[in-house]
Amino acid sequence: MPFFLFFWYNVVMKIVSWNINGIRAVIKKGFLDWLKKEQPDILCLQEIKAKVGQVPNVLLDWVGHNGYLSYLNPSSLKDGHSGTAIFTKLKPLSVGQEVGLKRFDQEGRVLRLDFDKFTLFNFYMTHGDRTQKHMAFKLAAFDYLVDYFKKWDRGRPSPNWTGSAPVLVGDFNVAHKEIDLARPKDNQKNTGFTMPEREKIDKLLKLGFVDSFRKFHKQGGNYTWWSNFANARARNIGWRIDYCFVSQVLAGKLKDAFILPDVFGSDHCPLGIDISF
Repeated sequence: MPFFLFFWYNVVMKIVSWNINGIRAVIKKGFLDWLKKEQPDILCLQEIKAKVGQVPNVLLDWVGHNGYLSYLNPSSLKDGHSGTAIFTKLKPLSVGQEVGLKRFDQEGRVLRLDFDKFTLFNFYMTHGDRTQKHMAFKLAAFDYLVDYFKKWDRGRPSPNWTGSAPVLVGDFNVAHKEIDLARPKDNQKNTGFTMPEREKIDKLLKLGFVDSFRKFHKQGGNYTWWSNFANARARNIGWRIDYCFVSQVLAGKLKDAFILPDVFGSDHCPLGIDISF
């Protein structure tokens, strides 16, 4: 799709999200071959673990010659840590790299693109650590984002107007329901499935966001992250901790939501949506 496409009519757009666990590492594991085949309209990446000058030229050259604009938001606090990126075939009206929460913003955990029909947020939420030493920061960040979207300007001149409606994608590092991980009973007190974390996802949904994958897929066994130990991925002992949440006003425009568990290169796999405008 060309950069100048802003007045869409029944255009089905594919948005894909993937925690790649290091952009330099994933390039060595077939990432570019996958991208050449998949070619989503918008690709959101989390945990790029690289500064702007450290992103492999082979990737930047290919996306630049194949209709993509590149936007990167690396961590400014620590090298090789965190960071987000977006490659898009649609030129945004504006770009943002912060939500106003200092440490969260400094770690490159959000990248926002404003389009004519919607605003896309690419999030990488902190894990919280197995010892839960970062849990307070994680919960505070969720609380901040819930408040942020409570204040979001959703004034619309008509029920069909979708301008500025937010779409949230990324690694939220929380399995929301028992159906979202293989062994819920064993993980009740573990980071990523504690009740305080799960309640933050409840609060986001109560604002009017829709879990796009659950709109189409009600069954269990669908995960986006697997431990690197004990052959967990081959055994499908996983967690669904990566999401695409769309505003209620956009939910009816969803055509599909998907997870791509057979795509390797990271301990996460890609997921995404097809949405019509």
